[in-house]
Amino acid sequence: MVTPALSPLYRDCDFNGPLSDARAARLIDGLGPLDGAHVVDVGCGWAELLLRTLERAPTATGFGIDLGGEALAHGRAGAAARGLADRVELVEGDAGEWTRAGSGTAADVVFNIGSTHAWGGEPVEHTANALEALSGLLRPGGRLLFGECFWLREPTGAELAAMYDTPREQYRTMRALVDMALSYGFRLRELSQASPQEWDDFENRHARGWEDWLAANPGSPDAEEVRARADRHRVARVDGWREVMGMAYLTLVRV
Repeated sequence: MVTPALSPLYRDCDFNGPLSDARAARLIDGLGPLDGAHVVDVGCGWAELLLRTLERAPTATGFGIDLGGEALAHGRAGAAARGLADRVELVEGDAGEWTRAGSGTAADVVFNIGSTHAWGGEPVEHTANALEALSGLLRPGGRLLFGECFWLREPTGAELAAMYDTPREQYRTMRALVDMALSYGFRLRELSQASPQEWDDFENRHARGWEDWLAANPGSPDAEEVRARADRHRVARVDGWREVMGMAYLTLVRV
């Protein structure tokens, strides 16, 4: 915690990831008919994609779960402002515990975008743990919108070190990611990946909060800590992620 508090990411970002308005609309449309569907978003953050889905599907209902209480409060406020509060429930909690308790079964549509870590385990196990859990949440014929990182090319040791020492085995090629998803009982309905512009827009907005804070609070005793965070993120972006790591969006159908 720093003083004054840093602005939340949703101050500048619509989504917590490299996702444009246009791509979000295409992903929602690509799910097919959503009449009367129950849509579950695991690791929903402030649930912007879930809320947009409910706006486009007036008879659908939604449920989101995340550990971030502040983000969820923002999502609930957004739902109320859009007239969606009676059709969506946003809950603070652990996705793994929620699933083990048997609370999430036979959903029509599930989102898990950039949040495979919600299922726990070591980083190299996140994708597999997520796909196994998600396959159990969906009824046959249900649809999964799955967003996960992949390697655009083989990363070097220096690039991996810049990415907060990301394990090489945590991600895989696009082909290997698709094959892995299909092995958990899915068919591929649609596939796309974030563009360089979407990545730049997200990373620029992500960094903006830190830079604005530093400009406004040069004398804060926490300025050195915030500057170090911002600098580490910049190094990860420029020397690691950029043009090395991609984000894949898979629309999958449960067999």
